[in-house]
Amino acid sequence: MADRVTVIGWDGSPLTAAASAALGAATLVAGAAHHLALPEVPAGAERIRLGSVALAARRIAAHRGTAVVLADGDPGFFGVVRTLRAPEFGLEVEVVPAVSSVAAAFARAGMPWDDAQVVVAHPRTLRRAVNVCRAHTKVAVLTSPGAGPAELGLLLEGVHRSFVVCEELGTARERVSVVTSDKAADHTWRDPNVVIVLGGPAGPGTAGETGGWISGRDPSTGPRGWTLPADAYGADLGEGETQLLRASQLAHLGPRVGDLVWDIGCGSGAFAIEAARAGAAVLAVDSDLNACARTDAAARRLGVQLQIVHGAAPHILENLPEPDVVRVGGGGAAVVSAVADRRPQRIVTHAATRDAAELVGRDLTEHGYGVECALLQSVELDTRAWAEKERSVAFLLSGVLPRRGA
Repeated sequence: MADRVTVIGWDGSPLTAAASAALGAATLVAGAAHHLALPEVPAGAERIRLGSVALAARRIAAHRGTAVVLADGDPGFFGVVRTLRAPEFGLEVEVVPAVSSVAAAFARAGMPWDDAQVVVAHPRTLRRAVNVCRAHTKVAVLTSPGAGPAELGLLLEGVHRSFVVCEELGTARERVSVVTSDKAADHTWRDPNVVIVLGGPAGPGTAGETGGWISGRDPSTGPRGWTLPADAYGADLGEGETQLLRASQLAHLGPRVGDLVWDIGCGSGAFAIEAARAGAAVLAVDSDLNACARTDAAARRLGVQLQIVHGAAPHILENLPEPDVVRVGGGGAAVVSAVADRRPQRIVTHAATRDAAELVGRDLTEHGYGVECALLQSVELDTRAWAEKERSVAFLLSGVLPRRGA
């Protein structure tokens, strides 16, 4: 039985001496069609066309001889090494890496990529990958059939991005194209490909090009705090936008990278911006043009990505992409009911009276949500005289779909 497998990364460059030696001694070679056609593959070796890595691992584990797996780029970066190292196969894995396809794509574009998010798009993860592209200014997408540049462009409807599409990197058919996201579906793209998705305003502190300290988005840029005081949004916030209420809503929803958040009745944009600062993609909806403009201005000032939708709920919600979590800042029980019909994992809203809270709570329960309600009261004090400045009271309601967890 094979108890050791050498995994060789291939980026189109000549194989290293170590890779050539391992491949030359192989009695079984697994890889894609273009890997198996390499002249270095021994003529007498058993060849496995690599589809299911788990299936190939079982055949390798049962093989009597020396096994090699060929993979594009760095096989330890979203590659085959993770599966091959699974305990059930009992394989000892040795890796000879190559330049990852993400690094190669950014090299072709002549761009740094330490500040990029990197995501994998399969049909099952495509929506979350698109949400990362909505929320961040630089994203590398490792695509797959059925989740490629065309599908990314279609799902980014209403959000302008530039695509650098790198097809068949390292081969004689390599091609690099630059298109806008709305034109990506007009082309036929060859697999495998990597898409660099660019666009949107740069976040605070990113314009200096002085280099960072952490890959991806720097979490230390921008003001500190999960919620910001009213003056960060121009003061004069609505009754449903107090800092305590926003903090409680954020805590209940827990927006995160890969999520799509709806903020219905966004007002000043305070909640929408704070959800975006957590890394989520956000659709901020309001029927008031002034609220939309105010939200847009605050988002640009604080360096976050938002998509703003002008229109009245619940009708405007019909054509919006599926949300993960939703804050209903206005519209009452009718809007909450329309949101619950779309089955997001979590919903939060507030009510000014107990009767209104009970109405919303009953509706969420009828939709299958587990419901919690709390009466929140905050009193702002003037610390110079320790006198009361402002008092606010609201019923906070949250609904969770038990069967979807999260």
